[in-house]
Amino acid sequence: MNSLTFKRHLKESFKSLKRNGWMTAAAISAVAVTLLLVGVLLAILLNINKVASDIENDVQVRVLINRGTTKKQQQQLRQELSSLSDVKSIRYSSKKQELKNVIGSYGKEFKLFSGDDNPLNDVYVVKTKQPKQTVKVAEKAEHMKYVYTAKYGGASAKKLFHVVDSVRTWGTAIGLLLLFVAVFLISNTIRITILSRKNEIAIMRLVGATNGFIRWPFILEGAWTGLFGAILPIVIIDFGYVWLYRVLMASLVSTGYQLLTPATFLLQIDLLLILIGIIIGALGSAVSMRRFLKI
Repeated sequence: MNSLTFKRHLKESFKSLKRNGWMTAAAISAVAVTLLLVGVLLAILLNINKVASDIENDVQVRVLINRGTTKKQQQQLRQELSSLSDVKSIRYSSKKQELKNVIGSYGKEFKLFSGDDNPLNDVYVVKTKQPKQTVKVAEKAEHMKYVYTAKYGGASAKKLFHVVDSVRTWGTAIGLLLLFVAVFLISNTIRITILSRKNEIAIMRLVGATNGFIRWPFILEGAWTGLFGAILPIVIIDFGYVWLYRVLMASLVSTGYQLLTPATFLLQIDLLLILIGIIIGALGSAVSMRRFLKI
């Protein structure tokens, strides 16, 4: 297709949008409603995944060191832990620091155990490269010399990993299903607009127009429909997300977890909605045109 032909198809697609005003409005509305659902679902799923990943990444291995272990022996243990391929970082926490953490979490009455009466252990807090590797690292650390015990959350951690995996799997499945429904709804809406113009298509075929010549203006028209249909959902999602972000972050600030920041996240969602709108609009037109171009 040369540039002149493409310009002609582009002009025809604009003219068709104006000429079939009510049907165009109906198609754009269908696209807008569908993309709004897609955008809201994406925003929810991506933020659930973000918070779930934050929680998942908080799972660490706490290696409690035997009381009475010398500094040299502790250093040997650290080197042995560092040699594990799944270990990302190791942080030392003395029993004094551990007691401060307990006092900060459970109350000042635990100050009675300060000094020589401190019953807690020195600890190596081990962070793994991947959250799921904490179980394997904890099991290996448990059998090392100078280790009293290694804690990672046990069954609760395993359950957390399972829940996060389920959220990702079901979220992806629902997203793909919704996109399929979007293509179906939009193709049906566009099919109605094409049905109202079947005489126009028949005349074009009678005068010798090729299938490609007939098809391209409709595909471009579908792409414009998808693009215009994405505008309203983008506006609603952008303003709605910024408002919800401010409200929810006020509650989440004490937990240490965060939602996806609006600046980068909304730009990605907006571009994605525009791309989806154009693709499913053009695809819907192409699918709907097939029955009219059969010989």
